[in-house]
Amino acid sequence: MEKFWNLDLSEIDIIMQDRYSDFGPEPRLPSDMLRSILLSVEFKVTSYTKWAADLKENHLHAILSGFTVGDTPGTGTFYDFQSRLWLSDDDNLSPKVHPPKEKPQKPKKKGGKAPPVEKYTVKELFEKFEREPPQDMKPCLRLFQIFKELFLLKSDRDGLIDLMHLSIAGDGTPVYTAAQERKKRTCGCLEKGIRECKCDRIYSQPDCNIGWDSHRGRFYFGYDLYMLTASDSENDLPVFPFLSPASRHDSFGFLYNWYSMMQFLPEANVDKLLLDSAHDAMAYYEYCRDNGITPFIDLNGKGGRPPVYKDDFTINDDGVPICREGHTMRRDGTESIKGRTKFKCPKISFAGGSPLCTCENPCSDAKYGRTVHLVMADNPRLFNDPPRSSKEWKLEYNARTSAERCNKREKLDYKLEDGRYRSSKMWYCRLFSIMMCQHLDAWNLQKASLRNLLVQAA
Repeated sequence: MEKFWNLDLSEIDIIMQDRYSDFGPEPRLPSDMLRSILLSVEFKVTSYTKWAADLKENHLHAILSGFTVGDTPGTGTFYDFQSRLWLSDDDNLSPKVHPPKEKPQKPKKKGGKAPPVEKYTVKELFEKFEREPPQDMKPCLRLFQIFKELFLLKSDRDGLIDLMHLSIAGDGTPVYTAAQERKKRTCGCLEKGIRECKCDRIYSQPDCNIGWDSHRGRFYFGYDLYMLTASDSENDLPVFPFLSPASRHDSFGFLYNWYSMMQFLPEANVDKLLLDSAHDAMAYYEYCRDNGITPFIDLNGKGGRPPVYKDDFTINDDGVPICREGHTMRRDGTESIKGRTKFKCPKISFAGGSPLCTCENPCSDAKYGRTVHLVMADNPRLFNDPPRSSKEWKLEYNARTSAERCNKREKLDYKLEDGRYRSSKMWYCRLFSIMMCQHLDAWNLQKASLRNLLVQAA
């Protein structure tokens, strides 16, 4: 009750003013409609028909929404409000009639990711979006504006996130929207005995397709939700979402999300990028280097590494040199100006007050043993600052799980997949409503913590 009683959403009445006509009967206030929708999300009610009936029966819910008892909106009013939030005449992002989409292959290893179905590389997609960013999120502009102005910026002002020094964690998760793909043929190939033709079909959910769920080890129909999260926030707060077709690989889903966020949230300044091994491609490291971002990306083992470096040194999986005797070298600082990291011999002992190499076959006659400088420009994927072998890298990378916890909150705690919708409009409206509730919960936790401190002090 306290959470919603003190919630001020009056700013949305100004933001949504151009979406209402000056003529006709007086409409419901957008602030009351949004508050009611957020209340339904909190109570895990996914059907507006059930929620409209609940408002008529439960007077407390009607009052918390801002409505007068006995004068609550019907089901159609909620759907009409969703349409006003969606800046497009089409409920989906792609046409309903299109050729069949390619189904991903089952991964060879258990628990592995399905190989990408895209016919282009990550580098090519980087170059394409640098010239022309994706426009998939244009219908969500008003939705994100409300989320940004009323929730994201308030969390920034309250110190829950820092938009000027963001640490971003990204991760994709399956979103099941139906048990199977629903489509109708537009051709007569079946009567001719041709079952697997490439002719156009009419799809009830054109933005969804079949993907591979690596966690459950099965195919599914729906979206791949790629979420960018503030990894340095204590509450795992969401920053920007993107619903991709289920078959899209995470390394491509991130790029659609990232370049969309750059258009919608230009004031954000990202300092660190935390991603899993699905994003381990050289194009990511080069982009981060050129834009002043520190990447924390796990290696997937497929990108390879130089077999020999500096004539007689090999590089391990963490990007650390190994001497010819097989000893992992010890990090000895980073020279940021020169763009290189220094590693020294691990067998040097200072017992007795002077340096002494305890190796049976020393690599060098130098007083402090052999040293190696890894130049980050040689291979920004393997040679990064801080190195993957360092405690600071591992400590920072551990925060990447904030994206997974954020996805868990949306899917399990707020029942995202319980919605029975057939359009991207409805899925995005529900998703943004859940994200608003996540920020609202963080505000409430902050007030509760302050209240407990005051009680203890008293």
